[in-house]
Amino acid sequence: MITTRIQTTTRLFIATLALAAVGLGLTATPAADAAGLRNCVDVTGPQSGRVGCYEEVWADGVEYRMVFSNTRFTGATPSELDAFYLVAPQSDSPQGWPPNTFLHDHVVRDIPAGNGGSYSIRLQGIFVLCSGQGIVSGACVPSWTMVGENSLPFAESVNGQPLTSTEAIESAAAAGDILLSNLGPSAVIVGSITRGN
Repeated sequence: MITTRIQTTTRLFIATLALAAVGLGLTATPAADAAGLRNCVDVTGPQSGRVGCYEEVWADGVEYRMVFSNTRFTGATPSELDAFYLVAPQSDSPQGWPPNTFLHDHVVRDIPAGNGGSYSIRLQGIFVLCSGQGIVSGACVPSWTMVGENSLPFAESVNGQPLTSTEAIESAAAAGDILLSNLGPSAVIVGSITRGN
């Protein structure tokens, strides 16, 4: 019953995911702004999508700053995309917040160490939701979050562990405790992070 409800709700959101991506403020181009680089959540109105911005992200359990660039791909969606996971806040200071979006954090793969060829700046937005199995068993702690007019069970932790690395997220998904909902081509973004941030 819970699994069916979650899957139905997730399918309904596929049609409105473009709005979620815009709400995240991730459609920025690398134009200069006299005020300096700002948090994407703070960029609103006519500047949205026209100025460079940053957001905090988790990578291998550590918080970094990711700078976003042009996300308007022409032609086909790139075939090789890395994950840009959206999870429930992992600390008392969410990385995304209202009024422009909902409370959430971001998780990306390990950041490059000299870019050995496995790091991608092209990312695919993915919601990380507790599965029915995860909720019923108590393995996944949901943070019921309003996205649009529906409440989704964003994963806060699994088996008492935070979700601040892709390994933790992908392991929980393999165990069936969370669902990964790909947000589709409208949520393809370009972001760059370095260890110096």
